This record gives sequence, structure tokens and C-alpha cells, in this order.
Amino acid sequence: MERLSGLDASFLYLETRSQLMHIVGLIELDPTTVEGGYSFERMRDELSRRIGALPTFRRKVRDSIVNLDHPVWVEDRNFDIERHVHRVAVPAPGGQLELAEFCAHIAGVPLDRSKPLWEMWVIEGLADGKIAVLLRMHHAGVDGVTASDLLAQLCTLTPEPPELDKEVLSHTAGDASFAGLALDGAWQVARRPLSFARLLPKTAQLPFDWISRALRGEAMPAPFRAPRTSWNKSITAHRSIAYTQVSLTDLKRIKDHFDVKLNDVVLSVCSGALRDYLDNNDELPDQPLVAMVPVSVHGDNDDDLVTQGTNKVTGMFTKLPVEIADPVERIKAIGSQVRTAKDHHGSMDSNLLRGWAQFVPPATLGMAMKLYSSQELAERHPVIYNLVISNVPGPDFPLYYLGAKIEAMYPLGPVFHGAGMNITVFSQNGLLNIGVIACKELVPDPWPIMRAFEEEVKSLLEACDP
Repeated sequence: MERLSGLDASFLYLETRSQLMHIVGLIELDPTTVEGGYSFERMRDELSRRIGALPTFRRKVRDSIVNLDHPVWVEDRNFDIERHVHRVAVPAPGGQLELAEFCAHIAGVPLDRSKPLWEMWVIEGLADGKIAVLLRMHHAGVDGVTASDLLAQLCTLTPEPPELDKEVLSHTAGDASFAGLALDGAWQVARRPLSFARLLPKTAQLPFDWISRALRGEAMPAPFRAPRTSWNKSITAHRSIAYTQVSLTDLKRIKDHFDVKLNDVVLSVCSGALRDYLDNNDELPDQPLVAMVPVSVHGDNDDDLVTQGTNKVTGMFTKLPVEIADPVERIKAIGSQVRTAKDHHGSMDSNLLRGWAQFVPPATLGMAMKLYSSQELAERHPVIYNLVISNVPGPDFPLYYLGAKIEAMYPLGPVFHGAGMNITVFSQNGLLNIGVIACKELVPDPWPIMRAFEEEVKSLLEACDP
């Protein structure tokens, strides 16, 4: 038995029919490398074999009315691979648009909480003879880093299937008895006054530090100060998706030329693409957008009173200067602003968010979220932030997924009420894979954003030439 942390469980409580809390990965594969030739049945059977050594794929959420704390993960004793792996074919001509449309449809369907919170769709019928895999995993069980690590365990450096450690095959996600669930839950709740006593002084000082930094011009942007755009409204369950690839070598050249970080280049290119999109829709604001950038804290020291859990992440706010027309001026502004935001964020205790999440009341938060959604309250208060932009590092060498060579891996994160767009990038084998997902009613066609992303990279490359 492993108990969900408050932050893990929050993704369950925040989920509504329109605000779905799963992470999506679209993987394009070359099936010609599969040993013995590709078939859906062979791929499904190989996945089933490898999952025998990966309890994370076999665990499901368990809760009880006698459990005072957050739910726990337990082994699904009735695990059936056929309930998780599905086979489909996209309609002709099987291009990018058809694939994205299918993925957008699946992204808008909730995961079944009665079984392990993941599923895989093997997609055939693509025009280039490749296959694609759409993998969905609930955010309660993975964050960007752990999802990447988990996916890596299904990959190999060569097409040949690996031998599995017999000892690892005996591992399970455990079980929880009625009494054990109740007693452990009561113990966790009993420890909370100690957590509260530790968190309160650190949190009380936070607004004073923020104000002091803001007066000195050394603070990241405060929430509720972002301009409103067409996607900063209440969302529906309908999704729109677009994706592209750019050369990581090109981005590194831009990074070196302007003496910034690679993530600064990503944020600058996103700013330029969003500027183009907003300008073409006659809604370009005269002030910067505000992005929430997830920051992994997997390497930080943990507070012993915070349940470990899977999600080890905080959020950093940074400006996206879409009001600046010149891409060179924009990347220089981004470099300065991100340094300020990182310095401010780094001064905060990385355990605060996870610590306070332990106190989240499940029933209250769930009911509040449903009310917030049904009453469309996202339009009745200032915009907290405009969108999430996440950068997940990946391996810089070729990988094989269940024997098939990975050609591309596009990440797609969740969208929220009031922030109906998410851009996530994933570096892999010399390429940067970019995925954008949005509420379809708010962003009906996100492909222009991807095309603008490509053009922005070209513009910055041209600026690097002497």
C-alpha cells in the first residue's frame, strides 16, 4: 500500500467532466524495426510481459469512508491488459490532421477510476506507414519527470526485447485491509498539527518577501495580474491538438548566440508564436502574458512530515513579452525576466505547495470544483495566469518502444478552467517535440501556433547569422 500525497490526490479532487487531469503522450513509431515484424497482438503481448515488472501500471486507487486521509494505491488483482490497450485506425488519408483529431477526441474522455489509471491506443492507418501510440496516464500517478522515467522503462536502446529480472517480477503495488486503511489514515491526520506548525511561519513570511522583491523589481509576476485572452475562460471537455518538431541543434545555436538558457529559447519562441496567434485574432494585449512553468523538485530535500507521493513539482510564474514585436528584443527580455523569476522562485521552500496540499479536504474541494465549473466562475475573477508551458528533458539518443524505433514523442498536459491552453515540449534524440492542447471551443485550430513556432525559430536563426 502506498498513500497518495495531498498533491497527488488533488488531481483526483480537481477533476470534473470538463477539467480532465490526465497527461497524454503521442508517440510516432517506425514498426519495421520490431523483431519478428509488427503486429498489434505482438506489441500488446510484449507490453503485458514488461508490465509484469512495473507495478505502477498495475496499481489502482482505493478509498473508504473510514479512511480519514487521502486514498492509497493498491494492486489490481483483476488486472487485464485488454482493458487498457486498444487498437484503432485513423481515416484516410491518415495525415497529421486526422491523427490529431482522433487524439483530441480521446483526450476529452475521462479515465475509468475502477481500474489502473492509464490506457494505450495503438493507432494504425497512417499515410507514411508508421504507427502511433497514444498513452494516457492520470496526473495523480505521474508528473512530467516520472512519466518520462516510466515511459523510459518501456524503451530499450536496441529493438530486441530485454530479459526481465525475476525478483522484480515478484514486486506488487501491495494491498490495504479495511482496518489498515483506517488506522494509517488516522495516524497521518494525527501528524498534521506538526506539519501545520512547520508550514505556517514559512508561509506567513511569503507575501512580505514577495512585496519586498516586487518593490525592488526582483519578483516574478504575481498571480491574478495576467491579461485576459480568448482561452482564459471556463473550459469544456472538447480538446484541440497540434504538434511539431524542431531541431535541438538549432535551438542550442540560438541559446549560445544570445547567451541564454535553452528553456529561455523555448519560452521566447512560445511568446513569438502566441503573439502571432493573438495578433491574427485581433486580441494582442499591450502587456505581457503570464505563463505558469512547472518546476521539478525531485532532487530537493523532502520534509519528513510531507507524504512523498509521485508529484514533486512546484510552479514558477514568468512573463511572456508578446507586446514586443522584434524577436531579438523579445529573447533578451525573456532571458532577464526568467533569471528574476528563477531567483525569486529559488528563494521559496520547495515543500510549501506539497505541504499545504496535505490539508486539502477531498469532499470540499471536489464540490467546490464542480460549483466553480458549473457556474463558470473563471470569467468572474482576474486571470490567475494565461497558460502552462512545460519543458521536460528527454534522452539525447535513439530509443525503441516495445521494439519499434521512436520517431517523435509529443507531450500534452492538462488544461484548466481559466487557462484553457497548455504547451509542453520534450527533447529527444536531437529534436524538440512540441505539443499544444487546448479547449476546442476556445482555441478551435491550434495549428497556426505550431506553424508560428517554426517561423519564430527561423527568425532567431537568421538573427544569429553575422
